[in-house]
Amino acid sequence: MPEKAIKMDMVGRLSRNLALLHPGATVTLDMSTPAGQRGKFRSTFIGYSPKNYVLVQYPDSTKLGNFSQYITQGMSVTVRGLIEGHEGAVVAFVSDVKQTIQIPSRIIVLDFPRNVSLQNLRSSIRIETYITAKAKVRDEYWSSVISDISVTGCQLMINNGEELSLAEGKSLEIIIEGFQGLRNIKLDAEVCNNKLHADGVSLGVKFSDSSKIEVTKLLQQAVISMN
Repeated sequence: MPEKAIKMDMVGRLSRNLALLHPGATVTLDMSTPAGQRGKFRSTFIGYSPKNYVLVQYPDSTKLGNFSQYITQGMSVTVRGLIEGHEGAVVAFVSDVKQTIQIPSRIIVLDFPRNVSLQNLRSSIRIETYITAKAKVRDEYWSSVISDISVTGCQLMINNGEELSLAEGKSLEIIIEGFQGLRNIKLDAEVCNNKLHADGVSLGVKFSDSSKIEVTKLLQQAVISMN
């Protein structure tokens, strides 16, 4: 097949994947400074022109702080957004900043990506996050933080919870009272492993099948939230 036809087919596929993101959809922009400082900021997907560029809203300047000085031509940006109508699926791509626009509103112009992936949250994707929760183990409640999460399980960080290092194989309930609009999420899980730290213990837990719907909701919000 001629090279031109291959390129056109690739552009068409990329455009179809990008089209799954509707204008106005919430996306996250994952960026790093030259010194290695990483930032994750909410934005809004505006649209794209095949083979030319992708447009996203400039993040809230009050959230960017000093990070704004690094959003210049050539900066690499990872963009992720939920696919409307596709439960548990995310569009993701990496691109470079082409330029920023101030008028009629602050917009980041990104190069048209060379690859646009579709990630199924119900597979193996693991997301770093910070979600405050309560872990109920043997009728006792422990304040905890979910430091990363996937569809199958998560990592719980618990301060002063050294005695929970004996809880391996035990069932527990994770209660999230509020996160990105979600209220009173309850997840049934089992402790698979543990690791003692200077200030507590981290538990690796596996979610039960009965919690899949709630886990998917939590994952969707974790994808579009800031670290």
